[in-house]
Parts: sequence; structure tokens; C-alpha cells
Amino acid sequence: MTATLNQDTIIPVILSGGSGSRLWPLSRSMRPKQFLSLIGKESLFQMTLERLRPLNNDGQIAPIVVANVEHRFLVAEQCREIGVHLSKLILEPIARNTAPAIAVAALASIEHDADPLILVLPSDHLFGNPQAFIDAVGQARPDALNGALVTFGIVPNYPETGYGYIRANGSFASGKPMQVLEFVEKPNLLLAQQYVDSGNFAWNSGMFLFKASSLLAELGQFDAAMLEACTNAWQASKDDLDFTSLNLESFSKCPSQSIDYVVMEKTKKAVVVPLDAGWNDVGAWSAVWQAHAQDQEGNATRGDVVLESTKNSYVHADHRLVTLLGVEDLIVIETSDAVLVANKNASQDVKKIVDRLNVAKRTETDLHREVFRPWGSYDSIGSGKRYQVKRLTVKPNAKLSVQMHHHRAEHWIVVSGTARVRIGDREWMITENQSVYIPIGEVHSLENPGMVNLELIEVQSGSYLGEDDIVRFEDRYGRS
Repeated sequence: MTATLNQDTIIPVILSGGSGSRLWPLSRSMRPKQFLSLIGKESLFQMTLERLRPLNNDGQIAPIVVANVEHRFLVAEQCREIGVHLSKLILEPIARNTAPAIAVAALASIEHDADPLILVLPSDHLFGNPQAFIDAVGQARPDALNGALVTFGIVPNYPETGYGYIRANGSFASGKPMQVLEFVEKPNLLLAQQYVDSGNFAWNSGMFLFKASSLLAELGQFDAAMLEACTNAWQASKDDLDFTSLNLESFSKCPSQSIDYVVMEKTKKAVVVPLDAGWNDVGAWSAVWQAHAQDQEGNATRGDVVLESTKNSYVHADHRLVTLLGVEDLIVIETSDAVLVANKNASQDVKKIVDRLNVAKRTETDLHREVFRPWGSYDSIGSGKRYQVKRLTVKPNAKLSVQMHHHRAEHWIVVSGTARVRIGDREWMITENQSVYIPIGEVHSLENPGMVNLELIEVQSGSYLGEDDIVRFEDRYGRS
């Protein structure tokens, strides 16, 4: 952290462990929705970080991010791209929902005898009016300093059935902090309309502001075993490069529970601050459609799209021309290896498709054809029986691990740039239009010593071509 902490310092805590399965096929487990550029050029995660700059003197207090261990390099790279330094990047070895993640972040924030306020935010929300969000945080600060657990209630403008609601002891139209009376589950349409009409209910945003000690005290009261497991996982954590990895054995003992269920629904200290800032949780493709500017027919598009006699639809084209004719209320998402066509009103059910693909062990739920690695990326161009072809992009000064394969040989052809190649005890440079062959079982590595991207074609051949046929001997990115 780059500034001295005091009792009213706000440390942002960004929760980035979600999978975003309702935004399949664009969102996948190895690159979920928070790391995608769905609106504009920046990802939702980057937009969340940018939104926080007005707090704490333009970000002098560095955020804490809690993320899935599989996403560590995505987080680090996206922070680097926008010039954001993190105070800690805490890696969860397994997913355990929001309560353990927030508890660990609170423990991390009170090091060196500090007891700051922590502002807990999901990494994948949008705000049409970011300043209204900053103002609401300022309004929540006094109650949080006095020990309250403050949440933010989104002032509803229609009867949404996909969100939980918060009931307060006053009207959300007042714009003032109020005592929370209860949290209620997702209602049916009739009940949701009654909630909106009453003025005493707001959508549950999943955002919070409280002192780290206040949260830990309440957690200890309601689930002492969880607090103990989180404390042990944090105390036994290990720093690795720029990451802090939680202890797997201790963290595994945490039940997978939300902070709402464990603490907020039980505490007597809950306060809600009304928030009317054009909030969108980007929880389904219909929400993405809402977040985009729409034409006179209610359509929103991204990519190479042509529409004729089409209304109220969202079309995302990644790799080719997509056309729609004579339809309405559709979601069409095209990627390199999958296409989704859905009724816009059924977009909350995309997860059912993902569940079926997971049961069938389809890889399209995990990886895109283009897969990002800390050294760059690879695109699977084609494959067949006993062969696979990839296009590799290696970033300047990046290096693949020193490795070997038991079941496949590889042939590298440099398209552009310069490669430093090691095969066995020999090391040399190859450049554009040159190639090299790596036999099965040979220790090898690939490095880009230049200042521009290295592009090459990799042809694999052998009896087994899975990504798990890699034995790593050295790796500058800490992968085992």
C-alpha cells in the first residue's frame, strides 16, 4: 500500500472468483465474464478498478483482489494494462463462495495493527453513473465507522424476478441510510411488483462497506468454525511472485456459503444505503443488451453484423459475418468454436446449456479456441487423429517453461520475430521462415528475446495431445 492507513481509510476488495456461465459461449471457466470486454475496450474487471480511482486520493490505497488460482495471470496482466498496482492478489485454491473470500480479505487488510474500512465489490458490475456510486460510498462511511455492516440497495425501476431484495425500515426514495429489516429471496413477478410499489424494497447488490474488525466479529459470532478455517488459511498462506496463495488444507474446511447467508441475514448491525447509479450486474445476455446503445428497432450489435427486419435483439459476432432476417427478441453469440441462439427472455437459462455440456465433458465450457497464458497465447487452428496445429504468440521477453512431453513430438515454424530455442543441451536462435523439430521425450524451451511479438506455427504429432502431457522443469511464472 502506498499511503498510511487510518481508521477511515477505504481499501477496495474486489471479488473475482465467479465463472459467469450465463454469458456462455463468450464467458468460460478459464476466461470468465469479468475479464471480457463486453462494453467498450476495457474488461468489466478493469472498469471496476477504474471506477475506484476517485477514492483515497486517486487510488493511493491499492486494492485487494481475491481470485481463482487459475485466473492469476489474467488478473495481473489486466492490472498491468491499466496501470493499477494491487496491495495483494489473494488466490483461492478452491471456490468457497463470498463469505470465506471476504473474511480472508478482511484478515489481510488489518495487518500492521490497522483496522480500515473495506469496500467489497464484485468484479463484473456496470454503473451508468459512476459518480453516484462514489457519492453513495461516502454516504455509507459514517455508519461503517460506527461499526455497522453497510450494504447498498439498488433502487428498483421495474419488478425484477432474478434478484434478491432488501427490505428497509423506510422508503428508498429518501436516499438516506436505513436499518435493514430483512433479506428476501428472488420473488415471483406478482410479489416483485408489490415490492417495487411499496418503496421499502431494493435489489440486493452484493456490495458492502464495513470495518474489517466489525465483519470478523460478526462472522465469529455466527460461524466460528469458518472464521477459524479462514484465519488458518491466511496465516499459512505463501507468497509466490506477486501472488498470495491460501493454504489448501485449511481453506478446504470452509463451507461454501455467501456472506448474506452467514452474516448479513443474521446480524443486527446491517444498514442499507440507497443506490441509484444505473447499476447492471451483467448477469445474462439480456443485461448486456440493456447496457448497449440500441438502434431504432431496439437492436444492439457488436462485430460484423447485418440485420434486416429484426427487432429487440442482441448479436455478438467474433470471427465472421452474422446476419438476422425477420426475427425479434433473439440473442445470437458467435465465437470461433460455438454459437448460441436464444430467446432474449430465456437468457437466464443459458446455464442449463452449460450444465449439459459439462455433463458431456465438452471442453467448450472451459477454454476458447484461443487460450491465454502468462507468456502470450495459442490458437488451436486444427486437429485430427494423432495431430494438432496451433498458432503461438509469445510476448516480448516472455518464455515458455522448460518442459518435455511423453507422448508427442513438436515442429515449430517461425512466422515473424526471433525465437531462442533450447533442445537438450543445445540452444540457438531461429528467425522468420526457419523451423525446428523437437522429438518425443526431449527437454526443450522457447523464448522471445526480442521487442516485438514472436509468431510461430506449432505442429504436434503423437498418440496423445492433451495439455496435461507436460512435465515442467523450470518455469518463471511459478507453474508446477
